[in-house]
Amino acid sequence: MTGLYSINLHIMGRSNLPLMNERTVVSIVEGWNFGIPQFWVVMAAFLVVVLILRWMLVVFLKTDLGLALRATGDNPQMISAQGVNIDTTKIFGLAISNGLVAFSGSLIAQYQGFADVGMGIGVLVAGIASVIIGESVVGKKGVNLLIWGVIFGSILFRLMIALALKAGLNPIDLKLVTAIFVFLALALPQIRRFFKK
Repeated sequence: MTGLYSINLHIMGRSNLPLMNERTVVSIVEGWNFGIPQFWVVMAAFLVVVLILRWMLVVFLKTDLGLALRATGDNPQMISAQGVNIDTTKIFGLAISNGLVAFSGSLIAQYQGFADVGMGIGVLVAGIASVIIGESVVGKKGVNLLIWGVIFGSILFRLMIALALKAGLNPIDLKLVTAIFVFLALALPQIRRFFKK
């Protein structure tokens, strides 16, 4: 991440790049006129993108390569004994996840109308919190539900932050509140297990 910061600066040429006068995916979608506010048109388009990506992930994770990738995360010794190169599958998994992060980052930059070199800071924490929240909501009941859980977890995480800001939280305390949300997300499975006893 530290090295990529400098690489991003070299690619962008400066720390902040405005996209207001550029033709983007969001500007194309905003040009569609359905007689409803543009915000909802863009949100509907983003929802379609999320649903397509979710479907592609579910299909991929049910293939032989997808099963090997999942098994590498669950039990590397077992899948290594089956003749799968776990280093290759780890790199492949990182490539897929980083590709999805880059794709979502590009959509956010187009939606906001600018790209900033510091936009990705804190995304890892939000991603981990989304996975943990989603997993605690839907449990571990198969790939399809887990991916739905991550989608709902990310929405819930962002809603919690938005509600905290709406309730009058000082924006300088946002990182502290985010850390508390992540802590609660980590503690939630333990709390659920405690009350099931």
